[in-house]
Amino acid sequence: MSKNNYFIVQKEDILFNFLRQNMQNKSKNNIKSLLLRGYVLVNNKTQEAYNYNLKIGDIVSIKNNKIISNNYNIDIIYEDSNIIVLDKPSGLLTISTKDEKNITLYHFVMEYLKSKNKNNKVYIVHRLDRDTSGIIIFSKNEKTKKLLQNNWNDIVICKKYCAVISGHAPKNKGIIKSYLKENNQYYVYSTSDKNKGKLSITEYNVISEGKNNSLVDINLKTGRKNQIRVHMKDIGCPIVGDKKYGNKTSDINRLCLHAYFIKLRNPYNSKIMEFTSNIPKDFYKLL
Repeated sequence: MSKNNYFIVQKEDILFNFLRQNMQNKSKNNIKSLLLRGYVLVNNKTQEAYNYNLKIGDIVSIKNNKIISNNYNIDIIYEDSNIIVLDKPSGLLTISTKDEKNITLYHFVMEYLKSKNKNNKVYIVHRLDRDTSGIIIFSKNEKTKKLLQNNWNDIVICKKYCAVISGHAPKNKGIIKSYLKENNQYYVYSTSDKNKGKLSITEYNVISEGKNNSLVDINLKTGRKNQIRVHMKDIGCPIVGDKKYGNKTSDINRLCLHAYFIKLRNPYNSKIMEFTSNIPKDFYKLL
């Protein structure tokens, strides 16, 4: 288990504001979750009050906020009584398959929640491909699961990914639109026939270009299986490390696709919730 993060207070401040200033990679919801769950310490004492007055010389520390299992260190981005939001590593299944039952994110989360209370449960809300990393949400009760799944397209306001693509996109930004269909070999491909596939829309924006690869920001307008991977292939720039859709090489030995941002409405009170995950540093090495 890694050491706590420590911050020394240099001037009087309110705890929440102090955390916002010193943890800029965390959203407001991330920080509220840390406070709510007792992960914030002031002078080695748990402090949950947002408006706690800090004094010069106070030491603010953050407890380790991870699920550690089978050599995986999985960051807990947010947790409350209804949901738990995690940062899934590349290479880890979301749920079990016929060949793998236990080395899955679902199994690790279930173990974590049951270690707190044996009656705790966990439910799948959505999935990420095994080799895709980033933000994924599980629910802690069936009611929340149904609210999220049945209203997913209305609740999710924005869902963004970043990817390293092979080569350079034909335009610095654009919108890719096609109808996606899956064949008997589970290979997804684009068709222009709306009667054969599901409408799929991907918006992309080039962030940075290197000699051989480019880093792109991707905003999903629809959420189909393998949508980003197929659409990047369609413009002649498959995702680096995507063996299935046209690029077999990756110097960092992974599919270079990461779900880094999601913005949604809380199904119970309609408040906006935003969750973020840092873009993997290794992505920049490929530019």
